[in-house]
Amino acid sequence: MRSISICFLLLVCVATPRANASQEARLREFIRSRRSSSASSANAPAFRITRSLRAEYSVTDQSALREADKITALPGQPKGGAGFNQYSGYVTVDEKNGRALFYYFVEATSDAATKPLLLWLNGGPGCSSLGYGAMIELGPFRINSDNKTLSRNENAWNNEANVLFLESPAGVGFSYSNTSSDYSKSGDQRTADDAFVFLTNWIERFPEYKGRAFYISGESYAGHYVPQLATAILSYNMNSKSNIINLRAILVGNAYLDDNKNTKGQIDYLWSHGVISDEVWANITRTCKFSPSDGITCSDAMAAYDSGNISGYNIYAPVCIDEPNGNYYPSSYVRGIDPCSNYYIHSYLNNPMVQKAFHARTTKWSGCTDLHWKDAPVSMMPTIKWLLEQGLPVWLYSGDFDAICPLTATRYSIIDLELSVMEPWRPWTANKEVGGYVQQYTGGLVLVSVRGAGHQVPYFQPERALVLVSSFLKGKLPPYVMEQ
Repeated sequence: MRSISICFLLLVCVATPRANASQEARLREFIRSRRSSSASSANAPAFRITRSLRAEYSVTDQSALREADKITALPGQPKGGAGFNQYSGYVTVDEKNGRALFYYFVEATSDAATKPLLLWLNGGPGCSSLGYGAMIELGPFRINSDNKTLSRNENAWNNEANVLFLESPAGVGFSYSNTSSDYSKSGDQRTADDAFVFLTNWIERFPEYKGRAFYISGESYAGHYVPQLATAILSYNMNSKSNIINLRAILVGNAYLDDNKNTKGQIDYLWSHGVISDEVWANITRTCKFSPSDGITCSDAMAAYDSGNISGYNIYAPVCIDEPNGNYYPSSYVRGIDPCSNYYIHSYLNNPMVQKAFHARTTKWSGCTDLHWKDAPVSMMPTIKWLLEQGLPVWLYSGDFDAICPLTATRYSIIDLELSVMEPWRPWTANKEVGGYVQQYTGGLVLVSVRGAGHQVPYFQPERALVLVSSFLKGKLPPYVMEQ
């Protein structure tokens, strides 16, 4: 059983196909490194005032850069045109080192001039918001299984907002640095700082968004990215008395918030969903304190089960089967779910014509990059608490089929905030059926579950995800339409 212990780091031994060694694998590696290091050193506050960010802020006219970033059409795009403007390109965040972040921006399908700006960040740490967020989850297009053509995503989030996808930090996807040592300095603080500099410069390129309602969203390890970027923005706004970035609220799905609560939440989720036995669960609960002090006895207890070939991202979904001859196919067919999608993304985004259309440097693109993360707090809850104290609404949502950052872990983390319930747990509906459940707390915190969704909620339940984000942008809880 000792050989299984490698998988205990996410507490679910899922088979990870070659091309699918992506977000799930990257987060698994991160958690393993956290549990094997002195993570207790991260007991310092989970946020701090960032460095002098204004030094990289540009106020030069960037209209020519904007025009150069406009996408004429993407290869394989459905005929008839997109029906909205698309842009992509680079924004420099460090002139001296030549560090630049890549973005993909899609305007709203209607009334773009009046709709808010929504930033999307994928997690990892080190995974691509273009490849996953834009091309699998909430973007306007999905890559087809021929690796060449695109189809429309009818539930794309740019139905509700102007959506900006950022590949961050440098070294992820098409983002890069001309100074190779930058990659060895990657961590939470650098990521937040660079994202802030990116935004201030990007808004100069798109000045109509100065003062426009702005929201930050993301999933997974964006449970770190999103609150920390929000902290950088609010800290800057308070110190400079500026409101160029008019941050209104944040939204994070299946968020990785607390090292120890996530571990306990995973174990309890797997036990309650029949993946591990009563006996194994009891032994883990008895042996582990779910703290940095846990050692080999705890890890051995966690290794005493075999979940089989299931995906931790959605324990009820099909998986991608890899044949020895290089062929691959879904283990079963479920409408709207293709577990081999990562192959399509990798092939499409490495097509030279696609990279040219995106205005990207010629790159061997990969979905995730191991950047040997340098800093990350054990818990993001002090940061969440601070944001709420500043009056910023925080929405956390969870697909209830996810075992990686499960709903149970989010619930355990929220307990630390010691908030009172304003509106108790109730159903919400989408297309005349229960889309999930929602609860509102004092201080502006909202917890939403999405029924039947895995870790990547907009992928597994796109229609429900669109109802959720629409409600979030309106500042109203998802609706409950009772049957007549």
